[in-house]
Amino acid sequence: MGKLVIDQSKIEDLQALIDICPFGAMEDKDGKLEINAACKTCKLCVKKGPKGAVTYIEDGRPEIDKSLWKGITVYVDHVDSKIHPVTMELIGKAKELAAKISHPVYALFIGSDLDGKAEELLHYGVDKVFVYDHEKLARFMIQPYTTVFEDFINKIKPSSILVGATTVGRQLAPRVAARMKTGLTADCTILDMSETTDLEQIRPAFGGNIMAHIRTPYNRPQMATVRYKVMNAPERSDELSGEIQPMSIEEEKLATGMEVLDIIQKKKEALIENADVLIVAGRGIKKQEDLAMIQELADLLGGMVAGTRPMIEAGWLDAKRQVGLSGRTVRPKLIITCGVSGSVQFVAGMKNSDTIVAINTDPNASIFKTAHYCLTGDLYEIIPDLIAKIKASKGV
Repeated sequence: MGKLVIDQSKIEDLQALIDICPFGAMEDKDGKLEINAACKTCKLCVKKGPKGAVTYIEDGRPEIDKSLWKGITVYVDHVDSKIHPVTMELIGKAKELAAKISHPVYALFIGSDLDGKAEELLHYGVDKVFVYDHEKLARFMIQPYTTVFEDFINKIKPSSILVGATTVGRQLAPRVAARMKTGLTADCTILDMSETTDLEQIRPAFGGNIMAHIRTPYNRPQMATVRYKVMNAPERSDELSGEIQPMSIEEEKLATGMEVLDIIQKKKEALIENADVLIVAGRGIKKQEDLAMIQELADLLGGMVAGTRPMIEAGWLDAKRQVGLSGRTVRPKLIITCGVSGSVQFVAGMKNSDTIVAINTDPNASIFKTAHYCLTGDLYEIIPDLIAKIKASKGV
């Protein structure tokens, strides 16, 4: 981080300089300019103020030897050794990034009784799978898993680490980043790699109004989490490639103050992330009762009903049905949006769907820029007509 340095002698009109700051971070203290904690270091005072009155000085940063850090690692997210599919998606992205800088692709598998389980990852082109297999790692617990992750980083020194934004990943990645005193970008939608091995991390910010472009040039490893259904998984090869590397850690380091007394299996439920067809209700739905029409269309197509943030905030749909960066990321074969305007955060959560059909009365609606098929008109006319035609084709 840098700092602002004030030269009081070059300030002629103090109030004019104070008025430049949009955050109210400049104050008149007994005729002298002072900067308070509201400063966002936007540097407007440097650019628009009197020349030399305010100067921005960049703090010196220690250079890191990036050549000591090599490889892109994917954390293997699993429950009872059943690997979460987000892992395969991240392996696909890791291979793409690694090819640009000639780095290997690693996978980190932490658990118990993993014999034969890690081999599955070799069907996806991983160069090496590092396996920590210990009975004390049978169930995810934040302290021992973080310690194992830290041990792996210190021994292998991967340049970048990708973690699925699952229930486990969202807990584990921040802990590991804090241990390693490095950066972590959550819910990335785009990842790229520069020639300097800096990971280009892009994600929507400020409610989806801007796309933040984030780098971690002064620290290693670089860490990012990515949601399920955002990246493309590679094709599974029948042949094995790469190798499995068993890893060890002192047992005393796996000690934790927690004890698991019982595990109660959660009741399985249908999730919109797994649906092949989604019918999405947007702000164009006038009242909750009208969702019956959306449900009927979903039933006819063998799909599920989802919604945008206004539907969830109104209490018309469960929060688990929300599509978007503040909800769920989906990738169905068919998605039909009904009265959805198409905000950036919504589109980021569904843009990779195979076929996107949008219904909106506004011909300039943002959703039409993303949709493959655009129906301009009243959803209260289009949907009943669509339902009738589907029923007729099915002989219902």
